[in-house]
Amino acid sequence: MAALGWLSPRRRSATARSVLAGEASAEAARKSAQDAPAPPTAEEPDFPVHGDERAAAFFDLDNTVMQGAALFHFGRGLYKRKFFETRDLARFAWQQAWFRLAGVEDPEHMQEARDSALSIVKGHRVSELKSIGEEIYDEYMAERIWPGTRALAQAHLDAGQKVWLVTAAPVEIAQVIARRLGLTGALGTVAESVDGVYTGRLVGEPLHGPAKAEAVRALAAAEGLDLGRCAAYSDSHNDIPMLSLVGHPYAINPDAKLRKHARQLDWRLRDYRTGRKAAKVGIPAAAGVGAVAGGTAAAIALHRRRH
Repeated sequence: MAALGWLSPRRRSATARSVLAGEASAEAARKSAQDAPAPPTAEEPDFPVHGDERAAAFFDLDNTVMQGAALFHFGRGLYKRKFFETRDLARFAWQQAWFRLAGVEDPEHMQEARDSALSIVKGHRVSELKSIGEEIYDEYMAERIWPGTRALAQAHLDAGQKVWLVTAAPVEIAQVIARRLGLTGALGTVAESVDGVYTGRLVGEPLHGPAKAEAVRALAAAEGLDLGRCAAYSDSHNDIPMLSLVGHPYAINPDAKLRKHARQLDWRLRDYRTGRKAAKVGIPAAAGVGAVAGGTAAAIALHRRRH
């Protein structure tokens, strides 16, 4: 399960590890999608173009398709099943609080989340985490899907196109979410496993920033897609490399940097949040109210000091 990894590489260009992470994620996604049912068809919309087999859509997950971070919700589910202790839940709550308050993915927090998550799953079987992921989706994630973004994905499916999630979340969890939403499959961070058991190491690096772009590029090449006819959707400026690959980039619930960039390049914008301020400060209910309150207070204090 990889990375429960929110690590944001400090370099902007793709590295060998980014390429490795992207190719590994693309291969895992293609294997998972081989047995997926054909998407339904519907009347032809202006966009996406109906029947264009060389077009596809790529959706970021956190705050694009789903409110909040998949890693946080997955962590809550693991805590409920006693995979780790209360102090670890507090760390998950702090990371989620920062994500919602600051509206950015802080590299240090993402590194900490990745390392702690890898240590949690080390020694567990891949099949065990996949089964648990199904339960956690029903418990914490299903009700947090943005209806507006879901409709965009469905439009591509109705046009006969494939739709992929592209996320730094573990590929096993991303595949669960994609299947529940009726999507084609998912590109996610790939954790190393030997004989079906997690080693606590990653294949390459977290699927974040340039690695996402490399994963999309690799999958497009394998699937015979024309990226100029494809679409990509994200809320984060960290995904500008992925958005820049396609002919139809969309900024969904965008952070400030992505909104500015999208306006400069005349990209399409969609915002499904009822109130931008509320979306930043709202913290989802967690198993430990005290942990969330403490994490929120700390995040607010740090946010004020940095501004």
